[in-house]
Amino acid sequence: MTASEQIDKQIEKLNDWRGKRLASLRQLIRGADSAIDEDWKWNTAVFTRNGNLCALGAFKDHIKINFFKGASLPDPQGLFNAGLDAKTSRAIDIYEDDRVNQQALKNLVNAAVSLNSDGSK
Repeated sequence: MTASEQIDKQIEKLNDWRGKRLASLRQLIRGADSAIDEDWKWNTAVFTRNGNLCALGAFKDHIKINFFKGASLPDPQGLFNAGLDAKTSRAIDIYEDDRVNQQALKNLVNAAVSLNSDGSK
């Protein structure tokens, strides 16, 4: 089964708000840059371009977007709200009624792509 099929299967199994939100976030992440690829690692969706960009996971009461190099990314809109003490990563926890600033999230994804493209570790 391909990574995209695994992600489809995960979304399909989530028959509540999380499945719909995962699908829309997946589309937003993929739409930020046409060269972003999907992978399936650690039993979750991982988006890559010149290395890992972010992971998208479903939990009991929230969705988590984990940016692998989030500590190095600008976040002028203050989207990061989890993992703030981690050395390299940062995350965004999204609950059912949360609104997501889609343009700010797209900017974060693009910044992650740029960081990976610069060859930064």
